[in-house]
Amino acid sequence: MQLNVAPYMESPMKYDPSKHHRRSIRLPGYDYASPGAYFVTIVTYRHACLFGKIQNDEMQLTNLGQIVEEHWRVIPEHFPNVELGTFVVMPNHIHGIIVLPADAIRDLVSTPEILHDHSRRGVISTPIITVPQGDETSPLQRPTLGQVVAYFKYQSTKQINTILDSAGTPIWQRNYHEHIIRNKDEHERIHLYIESNPVNWMDDDENPEITR
Repeated sequence: MQLNVAPYMESPMKYDPSKHHRRSIRLPGYDYASPGAYFVTIVTYRHACLFGKIQNDEMQLTNLGQIVEEHWRVIPEHFPNVELGTFVVMPNHIHGIIVLPADAIRDLVSTPEILHDHSRRGVISTPIITVPQGDETSPLQRPTLGQVVAYFKYQSTKQINTILDSAGTPIWQRNYHEHIIRNKDEHERIHLYIESNPVNWMDDDENPEITR
């Protein structure tokens, strides 16, 4: 069943596999359950712009974008040992920092001079969010990064397909892109990149309207 995205995007460009294919960069043998901070990008199926559009350099979320934002925010409710850093929902992807915490990593991502509070819709640049675990779930105490991402994708897809009456339709690409954040300077660069993503949308590799 094809997803009808017409109510949620304007003049979508045709998906080009030669341009939009993203290869896996998983590191062979790396333990993705080990403590660390990861820069994660998850892209919609065929780069469909489901989640909103950029107006005046700011992200304006559709109702589907708001669903995605909320499911990202509540990741720590299911994984109480996982923390969230800066993230942004874009028209056809989400960027975010996911932390499988250790003391040194927690210090890295919560440094006041790096993280700032912004009210711009769709951009969350606050200190690390930790949400208490509810009694209704049985969370994994030491999840891998892949398990965290898979849970987010499953929950957001399920709710979106319920709203669109499109059961079984893919919302996300099967894979995702991740980068291990190795030090404080690198975290600051990534934080600024995420924060400025809406401003730089017309130069974004994920923008399907760009002809390269």
